Amino acid sequence: MTASDRALELAVAAAHAASDLKAQEIIALDVSEQLVLTDVFLIASGTNERQVGGIVDAVEERLHALGAKPVRREGKAQGRWVLIDFGEIVVHVQHAEDRVYYALERLWKDCPVVELPPEARGEQQDA
Repeated sequence: MTASDRALELAVAAAHAASDLKAQEIIALDVSEQLVLTDVFLIASGTNERQVGGIVDAVEERLHALGAKPVRREGKAQGRWVLIDFGEIVVHVQHAEDRVYYALERLWKDCPVVELPPEARGEQQDA
């Protein structure tokens, strides 16, 4: 079983929203084989608590426009690691230091990476 088309659509939209706010190291993992509750984890980093909060707001706004509402949100008050559960996807926005410490990519290393468009990966483009 692989991630649904809807989950992939939401993951790409969330990645674009995060990238628009200069999120770094955006990656999407297809966790549908390991979890029954969701299809995709989207992970992104911010350099400070304010940026993490802004990324979370942008993702929620973009996915709301696509008809997706968060089922659960945790960690927004602290701004270090915010988890937003949209059902089909779970978005993790982490402070860069926490991202290194918790290393979610390493925990889920057996899951396939979802290919995101280059402009949605948070990679800095040279002008």
